[in-house]
Amino acid sequence: MVLLALLATVPALGLIVTAGGTAEAHGTPMKPASRTFLCWQDALTSTGEIKPVNPACKNAQQVSGTTPFYNWFSVLRSDGAGRTRGFVPDGRLCSGGNNNFTGFDAARSDWPLTHLTSGASVDFSYNAWAAHPGWFYVYVTKDGFDPTRTLTWDAIEDQPFLSVDHPPLNGSPGTVEANYSWTGRLPANKTGRHIIYMVWQRSDSAETFYSCSDVVFDGGNGEVTGIHEPGNPTEPVPGACTATRRTTNSWSGGYQSEVTVTNSGDVPMLGWMVDWTLPGGQSVASLWSGNATYDGQAVMVHNADWNGSLSPGQSTTFGYVVSGAGGDSATALPCRVG
Repeated sequence: MVLLALLATVPALGLIVTAGGTAEAHGTPMKPASRTFLCWQDALTSTGEIKPVNPACKNAQQVSGTTPFYNWFSVLRSDGAGRTRGFVPDGRLCSGGNNNFTGFDAARSDWPLTHLTSGASVDFSYNAWAAHPGWFYVYVTKDGFDPTRTLTWDAIEDQPFLSVDHPPLNGSPGTVEANYSWTGRLPANKTGRHIIYMVWQRSDSAETFYSCSDVVFDGGNGEVTGIHEPGNPTEPVPGACTATRRTTNSWSGGYQSEVTVTNSGDVPMLGWMVDWTLPGGQSVASLWSGNATYDGQAVMVHNADWNGSLSPGQSTTFGYVVSGAGGDSATALPCRVG
């Protein structure tokens, strides 16, 4: 089994963390890592194929196929609105009730495992695949947790042991390295196997992410066991998309554009991102059928809640209105899966 040191010991900040800056992400926990992230590492080959070796990850592929491995950052519910108990059904907590990830709900003792020390102060990390603000709520299972029994809400502590308000973003969204990070203390007096359950609630929409991180409190410092081939986490997510822009209307001091996003790869995708730089003196006045963030002239648009899932060859569109003279001659825009 491969050992990966994922967590570093750092000074304690207490149980409620409020960090400066803005959280911008669309992803999954990397420290301690979620089932989907570690199974992607276990399964990814040098050719980009998904061939899991870990028995639990292999079972997840048999149940849900390979698409969830390519989309390890997309365990979400677009209608979640931060809801937990009474919304996500018992037995479906690790998938968040998202049918695309049902294979990751299996009650097993052989998922890849992160080794931790109860009560230790650690550095948490959550992959930031796209740009959206929000809060993180971190729960842990109750004493006596049995990983071979169906995970229910009654098996999880009623209150999160850590709550994080819009932590800072590190790196560039759309990469494995980009992450939110914060410091917090693990729950005290925990021993043996547990699940750390994270809920990420966006503050700009109802979209909510759910995840299970399998851990054992045995005095460890973030080592991971159960991964046969970790692969290369810097490789891009398989899949491809294209984006083409056309001007649909123009007038003195502005214009309207439509962008067509197409899944140009051979695997389904659950999300897309298009980014470009506006000509000087221009700004986006309005945008629809997408979620946008702006940094000066730079524009990044991520799919809306309802148009991110595209089969190979399928397309969708978003539109926007620009204020400013000069128009835009660009016809092809950069597009990334995610």
